[in-house]
Amino acid sequence: MPDKMQAIYTEKERCALARGVMNILDQWGLNSEQTIAILNLPEKTPNRMLRRYRNNTPLPDTDEVNERIEHILGIADALRTTYPHNPSMGLIWIKQRNKRFRSRTPVSVMVEDGLDGIVAIRSHLDCTFDWFDS
Repeated sequence: MPDKMQAIYTEKERCALARGVMNILDQWGLNSEQTIAILNLPEKTPNRMLRRYRNNTPLPDTDEVNERIEHILGIADALRTTYPHNPSMGLIWIKQRNKRFRSRTPVSVMVEDGLDGIVAIRSHLDCTFDWFDS
């Protein structure tokens, strides 16, 4: 994603993107603290602000948040294509311990390891991601 989404997306599009990302994180069963950590929002972000992102407020337009949004969308898409006949399997996979991640769940990898963890999950799921950097 470009450095600043505001330059290429309208306010309405950014609100829709925030709703979509929050919906994904809600489907994954994340609590408020996990959501804040994965999006790299300020630690003291109140629950009412998370509700606003779910409704009609765009997420902060920072490079860090924008990069995380891009990876969250990539992970959701990779889960959809990995389990095309049973979307529930993606939701199970995201919360199941995985040997590849030292028996941690993908959610805990993303929360505990930050952006590196998010990229690791996306790289594991999406064989086309980071194809040319290998």
